[in-house]
Amino acid sequence: MDANEKKMEENYLKITSQYLNQQIEKMEQNIFEDAEKIKEFRKYTWENKGGMDKQELNAVRSSSEQEAFLLLREREYFKKLLKIKSSPYFASIVVDNEETQEKQKVYIGMTYLKDKNLDNYIYDWRAPICSIFYDYEIGPCIYEAPIGIINSYLHQKRQFKIENQKLLRIIDSSLNINDDILQEVLANVSNEKMKNIVTTIQQEQNSVIRNIKDKHLIVQGIAGSGKTSVALHRIAFLLYKIKNLSSDKILIFSPNQIFTEYISNVLPELGEENTLQTTFHDYLSKIIKEYKNVESYVDFLNRHYKDEKDDLELLKYKQSDDLIQDLEKFVNHLEKNISFTKGFTENKVYSYTKEELNDLLHNRYSSIPLFERITAMAIKFSENNYNGSKKRKATYHKLLLDALSLKKDYKFILKEFYKSPFFKKTISEYEINKINQNKIISYDDALILVYLKGLMEGFYYEKYLEQIVIDEAQDYSYLQYLILSKIFKKASFTILGDVHQNINPFYQYQSLEKLATLFNGNYIELTKTYRSSEEIIEFANTILNLHHVCAIRKKENKPVVIRNKKETLIEDIKKLKQNYKSLAIITKNAPTALKLYQDLKQKFTLSYVDTHTENFIKDFVIMPAYLAKGLEFDSVLIYQDQENYFTDEEKKLYYVAVTRAQHELYIYER
Repeated sequence: MDANEKKMEENYLKITSQYLNQQIEKMEQNIFEDAEKIKEFRKYTWENKGGMDKQELNAVRSSSEQEAFLLLREREYFKKLLKIKSSPYFASIVVDNEETQEKQKVYIGMTYLKDKNLDNYIYDWRAPICSIFYDYEIGPCIYEAPIGIINSYLHQKRQFKIENQKLLRIIDSSLNINDDILQEVLANVSNEKMKNIVTTIQQEQNSVIRNIKDKHLIVQGIAGSGKTSVALHRIAFLLYKIKNLSSDKILIFSPNQIFTEYISNVLPELGEENTLQTTFHDYLSKIIKEYKNVESYVDFLNRHYKDEKDDLELLKYKQSDDLIQDLEKFVNHLEKNISFTKGFTENKVYSYTKEELNDLLHNRYSSIPLFERITAMAIKFSENNYNGSKKRKATYHKLLLDALSLKKDYKFILKEFYKSPFFKKTISEYEINKINQNKIISYDDALILVYLKGLMEGFYYEKYLEQIVIDEAQDYSYLQYLILSKIFKKASFTILGDVHQNINPFYQYQSLEKLATLFNGNYIELTKTYRSSEEIIEFANTILNLHHVCAIRKKENKPVVIRNKKETLIEDIKKLKQNYKSLAIITKNAPTALKLYQDLKQKFTLSYVDTHTENFIKDFVIMPAYLAKGLEFDSVLIYQDQENYFTDEEKKLYYVAVTRAQHELYIYER
């Protein structure tokens, strides 16, 4: 790049920064003045509402609400401009303009900036033309605009490093994944929370982020391929692209609260509000009212990996696909054999014989779930007998349930399923009664109970949510997806996971493509990893005999260190803490982690992470492997002892632990 071109870029940054500063200053004043106007307007309306008729009052209220909406939208854009003030844009492309037949230079930033003629100083990274930056090398290219497919030619692709509105570096780049900007980002130490990857989104990631053709996406991505980042950037893109979609219409299912906290910065960095977030356990607790508490998935794993003596074959069957069919057969059997054993008279006037009731139950309403039929009949009786009113619905509902041969008691019905020939494993009377009498229901029983309730009374329906994102998809059984598909039956799903990181010992996927069949969605694979060094990736490959992983980081010449003795533990910790910002000691289970924490807390300042931890400082932590999912650390030390070590059956859990490391990995064997 010659001096003239560098000068031109410096001038453009200067002009853009000046205009940006002016807009920020102008908007700040306008927002204050508009807020004062709305305040005065509302005060005037309140003081004079007695003199207005209803139509005038409604018109005034509507006008006030519209003004408030526009002010809120202006404030949101103002906040975005403040975020880009220091570094207005990070890249540019030069492409052919089909309309003018001239070259067009497009500067790309976190949000847009237009002049009064609506010409762009900066394009939002989500704008259609900006996809060229992420998808193409120099040469012919296409992008999809609102008017259709645009054929173009990419002449230049450039990246910038800008701080405090000063141009520090200019890099002309191609699609080469090992470009300087990406390597610089990868070389950085990890932060307390996940950061956005807008400046380094790769082509395969971009294909997922910008996909709006498919209603449902199922993404298989290897460890470190950026699945979670892709999911969050996809949310930001959908908020930009889909009209009337807002953050409160999007729900993310996270593996645990630690992970939720870890990703909480990404969307705000992208200029968007955080979405709704939950865990599957939260949803189980919302639906299950028969028990005081529901065991979480993490507590379920904790129980298993503490080597508690569970019936492993029984647990495996309870989470299997076979159980789904067996439970459905059981419910079908109940529906065929249930009946009203008597008739009733309501209010000494309206009488129904058991024959009439059974005819309605098994014929007219037979197409809907059993207990939903009772509700439908109660509504119908009330409307027929009280001039269309539903006020006697509850009375009829109780009379119908009292006359039915089966009590609406899901604890009892679950117990009957476990005792029935439809349940294909042996379970003792003692265990069945314990399930029935406990105040806490186990994770595996909770899944069955929720599906049972859905089959018998219809599934809880979330009609306001439009986008569902599920991370760590491999840890959800097929039954869970079946439940979610019925709860969110109109929503679009983005499901991301890695079958090699499945830590549920009782349910395993050969491929997530199975979910594409359930959702009728598109299956996509992310095959490149950006987290770990080449040496760590090569070691991780040996655990599961993988060959398809492609390491992106430059070789760091720091081999994985294997220790057979514990004498050097303190020295190794000191060394890793000195060289890196973050260090995690990862164990197989919680008891080992807690014991080691007790030994080390006198010598170091560190955090112990368990199932109840919601946030922590990443500098130095100790945690079991199943809580480290989705997290990454500069350095990792895997600690095993004679009693608690990763067995051959727990290779995937071991793989999860190993792939948390970015730069350096130490392994203490038993």
